Amino acid sequence: MKVILKILLSAIAVIVLAKVLPGVEVVSLWTAVIVALVLAIFNAILKPLLVILTLPVTIITLGLFLLVINAAIILLADYFVDGFTVSGWLWALIFSVLLSFFQSILHSGLKKE
Repeated sequence: MKVILKILLSAIAVIVLAKVLPGVEVVSLWTAVIVALVLAIFNAILKPLLVILTLPVTIITLGLFLLVINAAIILLADYFVDGFTVSGWLWALIFSVLLSFFQSILHSGLKKE
């Protein structure tokens, strides 16, 4: 049940960011839910592989290359989900940073005490 709630909270964050950022568009609530689900799957499966493969670059850049990986995952979600559009790398980078920030705020209330 907590996973479904996290997906819905992430979808709300996607909708809010799409309204705020001019380079990001989401056509409907269902599209935002699908984007949140796709991002969760990519972050669970694809991101650890990319982090391991790019570990030397990540170490040299003191972890800043993880921002590039996050932006690439956002652009990959843009490619796979119809109705979700990101204008370029810069908007994907801004979107990923703000999405991580909003998710940390929204998900903090779900932790066990």
